[in-house]
Amino acid sequence: MPLMYNSVGTFLEDWEAERTGTLKVMRALTDSSLSQQVSTEGRSLGYLAWHLVLTLGEMCGKAGLAVDAPDEDAAEPESAGEIASAYEAASASVADAVRSTWMDAMLAGELQLYGGTWTRGGVLASLVHHQIHHRGQMTVLMRQAGLVVPGVYGPAREEWAAMGLPPMK
Repeated sequence: MPLMYNSVGTFLEDWEAERTGTLKVMRALTDSSLSQQVSTEGRSLGYLAWHLVLTLGEMCGKAGLAVDAPDEDAAEPESAGEIASAYEAASASVADAVRSTWMDAMLAGELQLYGGTWTRGGVLASLVHHQIHHRGQMTVLMRQAGLVVPGVYGPAREEWAAMGLPPMK
């Protein structure tokens, strides 16, 4: 796992930006959109959103961080608002746990995780990348469900229009 954070401060800066973007996406979900799937074999929008919530406690817990999150086998709520609230609380808890538990010098330390050897800084990088990956999947399902997708790294189509600008092609 070559990518890793070497600084708790750098992780916390990235985490705040990424959790803010993910929370924007979570808050745009509706109860009826949670069942949206690309196909009958695919994961639903609700599943992906809840998976992001559960992974915060599961992955961090395996790495030795005490994160206030639902148990990894907790049932998916039927309410988009409940999922967004759970994500907001758990993602804030990740920052608190890293800030209070790990120091920069600890990030190169190795852990046994998922059948391999990881560094603590690698766990943090994977947590961020995992979130970005599934958030991207979620935005596709949101479009299919007819939802407005909020911009995360820049304006989304509707945000460009609200600024009186043509959307970028």
